Amino acid sequence: MVAHLSDFGISKLLGEDQGDLYTKTLATLGYIAPEYGLEGRVSTKCDVYSYGVMLLETFTRRKPNEFEGDLSLKQWVSYSLPEAIMDIVDSNLVTATGNQKELDVVASIMKVALDCCAESPGRRTTMKDVVGMLQKIKIQLLAY
Repeated sequence: MVAHLSDFGISKLLGEDQGDLYTKTLATLGYIAPEYGLEGRVSTKCDVYSYGVMLLETFTRRKPNEFEGDLSLKQWVSYSLPEAIMDIVDSNLVTATGNQKELDVVASIMKVALDCCAESPGRRTTMKDVVGMLQKIKIQLLAY
């Protein structure tokens, strides 16, 4: 099975020679990067942020807009790693006993997601680096 994302990104608004663009905010809350929601500034780093949120959502089975007050999905995961990973990971993804190797792999993926969700666009990883990190995690998983 091969997963495909289609038409998810907002960076498609950018021309090939543009790095940033300012626009009216038209996106789903919880998935949008802070600079897009607050300033209307669009860049490829906005898509990196959204990808990180989707990874967190996939592995926790929690939506980013389920949280109240100042707590966010990103903060909840960050506060829980690595000690309380069994409390946040979707129970369908790991064995009931919490095999340490499985938990290490999931924690690694969560760290990639959090790197994607850095508040500052300059501190976010690139998608090229994300692919490299996920490929290393895949090799680690296949070695088990």
